[in-house]
Amino acid sequence: MHADLQRVLIDRETLAQRVAELAQEISGQLGQVGEITLVPILTGSIIFVADLIRHLPIQMQIHLMSVSSYPGTSTTSQGVTMNHALSGVPDDLAGLHVLLIDDILDSGATINAVRDELQARGPDTLHTAVLLRKERPDLVQPDVDFVAFDIPDAFVVGYGLDFDDYYRNLPDIGVLRADVIQRAQDRTSPPTAEAS
Repeated sequence: MHADLQRVLIDRETLAQRVAELAQEISGQLGQVGEITLVPILTGSIIFVADLIRHLPIQMQIHLMSVSSYPGTSTTSQGVTMNHALSGVPDDLAGLHVLLIDDILDSGATINAVRDELQARGPDTLHTAVLLRKERPDLVQPDVDFVAFDIPDAFVVGYGLDFDDYYRNLPDIGVLRADVIQRAQDRTSPPTAEAS
């Protein structure tokens, strides 16, 4: 799998260190509320969340939410789709302090859609955390409360992030080679009719 990478952007040691630091930042800001409710967005955030919660000395509940915006071999967002059937988030969040967690902030469409959905359920507070925030000077991204890494605008995989449901198990975060992306897209593209 590493052979499919153009380069490693963030190695596993740097990831481990920064996730532990981020947990300290979250604890410093949210530790006084007593208990938090984590809402990780599946599936990309799963490894990040698993590592993050081991460093959070705060009473917590976890309610998963399934959201898709990069289906199949897409390398750009195709719009946000929430799978309410797979959501374990309570309809009423009154009295709760919610931390929404996502793997990557790109256009901001996912964070905005899920944040609006959660806000409508009435939590006392709602904070956001992302593993990666892409540098996108071409658009205004929503503010997030906690960011582990700012990265260039490149298509990345590993540490939970996928391409066509592959590469999530890479322990590092890397930029996928353009030819690997193109080959996969060519395989999944419908055949074009030949001109007569």
